[in-house]
Amino acid sequence: MKIACLGWGSLIWKPGLLPVAGSWYADGPTVPVEFVRISDGGEVATALCLNAEPVNVFWALLATASLDVACKALREREGIPAERVDGVGIMLVDHTTTGPLQAWARHKAIDALIWTALPARIASTEGRVPGVEEVINYLQQLNGDKREHARRYIEQVPPQIDTAYRRAIVNALGWHQADILST
Repeated sequence: MKIACLGWGSLIWKPGLLPVAGSWYADGPTVPVEFVRISDGGEVATALCLNAEPVNVFWALLATASLDVACKALREREGIPAERVDGVGIMLVDHTTTGPLQAWARHKAIDALIWTALPARIASTEGRVPGVEEVINYLQQLNGDKREHARRYIEQVPPQIDTAYRRAIVNALGWHQADILST
């Protein structure tokens, strides 16, 4: 089984124990992603967000033919407990009705896709999509190492993950696009 993982955040530059076989590719499918999850580390992380404008995400083949092994590795990398029913998205290409994601995977000769499927989160409320002003206010209140960590996360997300929230965050905090592209 040929398994690929989709990525739009820190998996790309910090895959940890995820068994990535080679490089991440920038020609992934378009997926609605936005900076809407306040992570345990304090950064505003990217997450799937159905009302976001779709962007081309990244993908990588995994060095395993076992879907169970791939999902377990992604859960461990993301710190998702095994008993949590959400957190990892799975698509078996031959068992999925037609659609853009299935068509993309078929074109790449991929049998299964996995991705991080953690919901939006703000103020410890899982599943609530924060407004852009809430995200900016949250970031403005950070200081010291926590603020630097949050800034680095946004800087390290590849520029093609160009979302409305990202543009608003950059503009509101006085960050320059050149700063983000140079990291």
